[in-house]
Amino acid sequence: MNHLEIEYKTLLTKEEFNRIKEQMPQIEAVTQTNYYFDTDHFDLKANKMSLRIRTFADKSELTLKVPQKVGNLEYNHALLLDEAQKIIHNVQLPDIEIRQLISQAGINLDDLRVLGSLTTVRREIATKIGLMALDYNRYAGIEDYELELEVSEAQKGQADFHAFLKTNRIEFKYAKSKVARFSQTLRKN
Repeated sequence: MNHLEIEYKTLLTKEEFNRIKEQMPQIEAVTQTNYYFDTDHFDLKANKMSLRIRTFADKSELTLKVPQKVGNLEYNHALLLDEAQKIIHNVQLPDIEIRQLISQAGINLDDLRVLGSLTTVRREIATKIGLMALDYNRYAGIEDYELELEVSEAQKGQADFHAFLKTNRIEFKYAKSKVARFSQTLRKN
């Protein structure tokens, strides 16, 4: 299933995270782990694309994100957990549209490798302003906190997001994407 993702996000302090979490006592946290792929020369990143497998306790999904004028077009492919583990282990993508899109970008599929993983404990709730996700992330010895709002209309969504932050006394702190924050740790190592 493919869809256009338009989202706004901010990093949070632990205190801000806990305040928002208190507003969601009925929301059960779900743990997910993202495994990120690229080449040694970051060819996907050079094409502004990102490729990941996201695993949950009972399912997984392969996702290629391709930037658009507004948001990212997400190409998603559901996987069984054992299929995901095989791809993570041997980096052989199934014969699906995602594979063709990567090849069309001039990227050699044989050069792909797993760069590492990022684990998120997410609380997600549909609100009147959009789908809100409160995330606690762990990767490369780092912990961070993040609030995301996925919307269908960019300008209204951005205004609603900033209004929510103001109402909740949260100072906006620019948040790169999870894959970008994860990738930054690779350069340091």
